Amino acid sequence: MTSSPPALTRIRVGSAPDSWGVWFPEDPLQVPWDRFLDEVAEAGYEWIELGPYGYLPTDPARLADETARRGLRVSAGTVFTGLHHGPAVWEQTWEHVSRIAALTRDTGAEHLVVIPSFWRDDKTGGMLEDPVLTPAQWRELTTQTERLGREVRERYGLRIVVHPHADTHVDTPENVARFLDATDPESVSLCLDTGHYAYCGGDSVEAIEAFGERIGYLHLKQVDPRVLAEVVADGLPFGPAVERGVMCEPPSGVPALEPVLAAAQRLGVELFAIVEQDMYPCPPDRPLPIARRTRAYLRACGAR
Repeated sequence: MTSSPPALTRIRVGSAPDSWGVWFPEDPLQVPWDRFLDEVAEAGYEWIELGPYGYLPTDPARLADETARRGLRVSAGTVFTGLHHGPAVWEQTWEHVSRIAALTRDTGAEHLVVIPSFWRDDKTGGMLEDPVLTPAQWRELTTQTERLGREVRERYGLRIVVHPHADTHVDTPENVARFLDATDPESVSLCLDTGHYAYCGGDSVEAIEAFGERIGYLHLKQVDPRVLAEVVADGLPFGPAVERGVMCEPPSGVPALEPVLAAAQRLGVELFAIVEQDMYPCPPDRPLPIARRTRAYLRACGAR
């Protein structure tokens, strides 16, 4: 007889539109937003993210009503940025960020997930820019991200958490460490995505142990090592890699989530751990059974 793992008393689990195959505000291949809300609640989650701006209702009162009557609460909003381009993109970036930050604040959430822009087209694989930043671009990325963190905190009361992501300039363990070393902990925290970190060669437990004080948020997903090897060999961009099934249902992939969650619990701080199983595009009836099984798996890991 095996004993149950210790309860993860500091970890608040949730899910996101991403786990329902939602990548865009509107897309005929995606489930309607009300179906997502119905099913994420039915699967046993209490916390959700907003997903792409415009997918869920953007009127704060309506969104509050739709989530509350399903017993759901919002943990974060998400923005994409290209801050390594420097001050020239600030006004355009802030217009985009401020709209999403306002809605995020109005839901009662306290985090804004910031994803750097892609260096190659997510669908075609075409090169949009050099995958390696120059020293000057690194300076712009770090200083402008610090500025974003300060502005978002001062104006909206939110904490930015930067999300290392495949096919962006903040991806590998080396680039994540470089980014953290060059940014102010008071302004910039990290959203550690276990799937993307593994996709880019990292170990999430080692990351938590190495720079746990910088981690402000978690995304939970797993990578299929066999498919990842094919993706690397074929040089696939992230979108087609997802279509091939590189992100898989736990616990069938890597990293094992129980030790990741246990390491996060040892940090001694409250953390969200939001399930994000990239599945775009996917059949509309596929997400709910996976979400139910994933929620049961996380309970078995101690996430009550």
